[in-house]
Amino acid sequence: MDTRFLTIFLEVVRSGGFAAAARNLDQDPSSISRSIAALEDQLGARLFQRTTRKVSLTEAGGHFAARIEPILAELDQAREDIRTDSAKPKGKLSLSASVAFGQVCVMPHVSAFLERYPEIDLDLKFTDRNVDLVAEHVDLAIRLGPSVGVDVIAAKLRNTRYRVCASPEYLRKHGKPRRPRELTNHRCVCFDLPDFRTRWSFKLDGGAIEEIGVTPRITVSGALALRDAALAGLGPALLADWLIGGDLSDGTLIDLFPKHDVTATTFDTAAWLLYPSRIFLPRKTRVLIDFLRKRLGSM
Repeated sequence: MDTRFLTIFLEVVRSGGFAAAARNLDQDPSSISRSIAALEDQLGARLFQRTTRKVSLTEAGGHFAARIEPILAELDQAREDIRTDSAKPKGKLSLSASVAFGQVCVMPHVSAFLERYPEIDLDLKFTDRNVDLVAEHVDLAIRLGPSVGVDVIAAKLRNTRYRVCASPEYLRKHGKPRRPRELTNHRCVCFDLPDFRTRWSFKLDGGAIEEIGVTPRITVSGALALRDAALAGLGPALLADWLIGGDLSDGTLIDLFPKHDVTATTFDTAAWLLYPSRIFLPRKTRVLIDFLRKRLGSM
């Protein structure tokens, strides 16, 4: 049922006639008459008694007006609430990310986001498992990998490059490998995840790929622990660029092969922003997406 007919019906009731309703709604009186006739046809009941001198509600019309007036008032309030929410982001907003990415990349910017949007309450879920956005009511997730599932909307946040790094202390004791194949003479620190191989692929000059089998001295299941092991001098480790930017700058880690791209998975690994649907994307989610792209997209 078209709510426009209901609005016109109530205006006729309030104003006491078709002509007055037409003036109040800035419509032609004949249009008002057609709308009421269409509504009566849909309901199968006469709503008004019409004479040449006045219009009055029938018993059915009176009952109908009493029922729909509060419903339309609620609908108008819901529309106003939506407009208010759209204009001013507010409410609880759930964001999921891996433990390392969340702590290293997200947390330093949380204060600035909350200061900009004081009526948003963040629920940060840092976990290394892939959350189900719909089942777990997560508004937005950051997922690392070469691709994402087909049941969600994905937008690339930033590319990820991996670097083979070691501490200066380790290199003083064991020497610095000059080319990737010399890693076979070193005990490395490896990531213990299903998608990460102990064969590291290096992209050489000219685009050729060289695979090097590395021998783990220690394996860890967390990216932060992997970095800590490399900093502690336990061996070369394959680390994401977003995790070690500060370490390379201050010299606590050394990039062993800065001219080579390297991976233990695929070369097109990226950080992705995932959300359940683009049909209705709340403004609070949209402002967080835009904020993260500005802050993290060029790290």
